[in-house]
Amino acid sequence: MNRFAAMQAFAKVVELGSFARAAARLDISASACSRHVADLEAHLDVRLLNRTTRSISLTEAGRSFNERCLQLLADLEEAELAAHAGRGRARGTLRVTCSVNFGLRYLASLIAPFQAKHPDVRLDVSLSDRMVDIVEEGFDVAIRIGESGSTSVITRRLGETRMITCAAPDYLKRCGTPATPEQLAAHNCLIYEYLTNRSEWRFVDAAGRELRVRVGGSLQTNNGDMLASAAAFGLGICCEPDFIVAADLRAGRLVRVLAAFEPPASVIHAVYPSRRHLSGKVRAFVDFLAEASAISGLPPAAAMVSRV
Repeated sequence: MNRFAAMQAFAKVVELGSFARAAARLDISASACSRHVADLEAHLDVRLLNRTTRSISLTEAGRSFNERCLQLLADLEEAELAAHAGRGRARGTLRVTCSVNFGLRYLASLIAPFQAKHPDVRLDVSLSDRMVDIVEEGFDVAIRIGESGSTSVITRRLGETRMITCAAPDYLKRCGTPATPEQLAAHNCLIYEYLTNRSEWRFVDAAGRELRVRVGGSLQTNNGDMLASAAAFGLGICCEPDFIVAADLRAGRLVRVLAAFEPPASVIHAVYPSRRHLSGKVRAFVDFLAEASAISGLPPAAAMVSRV
């Protein structure tokens, strides 16, 4: 058994959730991909995957093995690239994860210039609004807004985004405009699911004092675009990053409320696993993001405030 090929096939099946898709990505037959995983299970004498006609899921042993497998494959790739091209050169596949909204509005526009500068790097980008465990799931870099996640990772500040409290003119006409954060208790506030304290909004008054208010409403979701869209249709009040609501504010579909009580800015971080030797591809990508965030010419749709 070729253990490297078997581990590679197993990791790709887990990543893509399909033997057929994994085989296509690896440029092998589906039967060969299935045989690799079966051989690996036989070698380890343990079932790694639960298989049904409709889905594939990791067993407990498979979850543990996948974490180690991803690390071993990444380390092997780094070793090969270092031997082939010299230490620190940006080469290979870079797995990146970030939120859906930030990825579409900002990161997508940076891929072409980054790869023009580093043509030997292939990007594998996963968009998700949940807090991805980059170590367990085998990512090289995450872009996070607000909390950086585990203390076992390294963070680099890229910039920040302002949080905007806003609602549709129609909603404010029907329900009134809050004059203070405390008055939000009487309003339908739309909640972002992945905040740690999702039912608590923070504000800073003109004197620099922080205010925390409890909020609630008829909608909770894991996607900021949905919150902004629901607010624009008159459902309630949302508190979202400026790059999400900027277009609706410019068009008048949303108007800002509580301008005298601005929520604290949310820091944008690049996050990567703590390793003694930072790979060339990770270093190049993070440096590129930091440079892009520090200069003018950011995509207008992002409306991101970068104060590095």
